[in-house]
Amino acid sequence: MSAKITSVGLKGLEGYYVQVEVLVTEGFESITIVGLPDASVKESKERVSAALHSLGYSLVDMKVIINLSPAEQKKNGPLFDLAIALGVLKSGGFLKHKIPRDAGFIGALSLDGSVLPVEGMIAAILAAKKLNLKKLFLPFDSSIPQVDFQDLELVYIETLQDVIDVLSGQQHFSFIQPTEKEEESSEMERDFNQIIGHDFAKRALEIAASGEHYVLMDGPPGCGKSLLAETFRSILPPLSKEAQLEKISLHQLAGAPYHSLTLPPYRHPHHSASDVSIIGGGTNPKPGEVSLAHRGILFLDELGEFSKKTLDMLRQPLENEKVTISRVHSTVTYPANFIFIAAMNPCPCGYLGSSEQYCTCSEKQIKAYKSRVSGPILDRIDILLTLRPINLEGHNFKDIESSQVVKKRVVAAREKQYNRYDKEVCNGSVPFEQLIKSSPLTSKQQHYLQSISLRYGLSNRVQIKIIRLARTISDLKGENIITNEALKEAMKLRNKTLQGSSLNTNMMTGEECDMPYE
Repeated sequence: MSAKITSVGLKGLEGYYVQVEVLVTEGFESITIVGLPDASVKESKERVSAALHSLGYSLVDMKVIINLSPAEQKKNGPLFDLAIALGVLKSGGFLKHKIPRDAGFIGALSLDGSVLPVEGMIAAILAAKKLNLKKLFLPFDSSIPQVDFQDLELVYIETLQDVIDVLSGQQHFSFIQPTEKEEESSEMERDFNQIIGHDFAKRALEIAASGEHYVLMDGPPGCGKSLLAETFRSILPPLSKEAQLEKISLHQLAGAPYHSLTLPPYRHPHHSASDVSIIGGGTNPKPGEVSLAHRGILFLDELGEFSKKTLDMLRQPLENEKVTISRVHSTVTYPANFIFIAAMNPCPCGYLGSSEQYCTCSEKQIKAYKSRVSGPILDRIDILLTLRPINLEGHNFKDIESSQVVKKRVVAAREKQYNRYDKEVCNGSVPFEQLIKSSPLTSKQQHYLQSISLRYGLSNRVQIKIIRLARTISDLKGENIITNEALKEAMKLRNKTLQGSSLNTNMMTGEECDMPYE
């Protein structure tokens, strides 16, 4: 009689239902696994056989056939050891009690019958919840946060015998004490009150944090680009419970450490990093920097020093907030919803346009340097900033707003967006149809935007970016509609040639007005 045990498989961060079918018959002692198993799954037959033997269950003169369904989906990792062992016990007649179909079993087996954590435990738990499983048997993992997974009961076990006892109706007491986590400090090493000047840039970063907009800063060395980027995380709100789980899952799959649950991730890869390390990949595709920055910040300093190939590979995650990695044996999709912050010098030497240093670059060098950042990449960036060194003479070092003050405004603006769209999504990533339906432009605003776009050659994507920015600016001011002033400020943030200039916004809603074209 065959036995069917429920388990969970992983394809990147996405999970899928796996039915472990086991048939034990009399015959020459052997264990065969089918269903596209990889090497780590094939090796489970040795682990399962040794674990059962250590618990007193002999497989002498037994032929075991194991099918991992769906058969067309490649299986990898030791995630199915526990389910396979239970299937052998059930089909072999060693386990008489019923195994519920709505209960899942995951975990790797040790040779002595212990159940060990495996890579991607959090992702497997989230997958089990999405698959509507009611109970999940798994080994205790200290990295799993103490979160209430609604409608999913987690049963932590130490050995295979613990699972048998629970299924047999015996009361199970877990002797594993949850690890006590220290309270995380909300204080950051960097704070906005440490940044002198750059009021326009700090205002732009506040808008970027409120609506999850992308930012590109350029300026000579030492003007404060890196400092602004490093301080940016201090004005972001803490991660929600769902975002925390996604963050931990991706870091577990990549084998990367993380230092805080509530703080948004901040990834800062060097410009010498390979495209695989940034985008993700490998034989069994692992998350790259764009996925490790999910729900947080990806900061690329010296953007012009990255290879053109690597930068062009950023197009998909910047546009779709996910990255798809295709290999011969599998295609994996990882989330990549991050705030993109980039910084670069105006030229290879860094002093083009500087009044303090002489630029030594030729026109050809400058053109080659800037051409590394292609037009499609620039089109996907919301805010373009040009920074200059700050003159400290006569500057007031007091009364500079702290990050906590700015963060309160950012949180309030985000709450306004969450309520408007009825989900945790910001203006920078909400579908444009939904944004414009909830906040339509007036005919005068449309005419004004069109005239500016024609004058400066702005693409349709850039025009949409401007509308998204204007919606965020209005949210920061507590406005329910996109205001004329917000539209004017959004245009200045997106077009560097308009920064510092005065734009005529004589657009009175519902009234006639003259719109200058010059």
